[in-house]
Amino acid sequence: MKNITFEWDEKKALLNLKKHKVSFEEAKSAFYDDWARLMSDPDHSERERRYILLGLSKIARLIIVCHCYRSYDSVIRIISARKATTSEANFYP
Repeated sequence: MKNITFEWDEKKALLNLKKHKVSFEEAKSAFYDDWARLMSDPDHSERERRYILLGLSKIARLIIVCHCYRSYDSVIRIISARKATTSEANFYP
């Protein structure tokens, strides 16, 4: 299993859970999905390069995780997470 370091803002995590019903703890599990799809998110990359991960979480939900990657300390910062839409799910194998 991959060894990945994650971080997030705790207030943002609580707001995300309330709004989207997906915890950031669940979101980080999608990064361990061997079938996950990683895409660049140029529309939201003004200050930092952002990415979107489409993957299956540890509780078998297909989710979208918006995040950035800091190469200088190899940390993935989770920005938001939500259940994938039907059209997004079509990109998952």
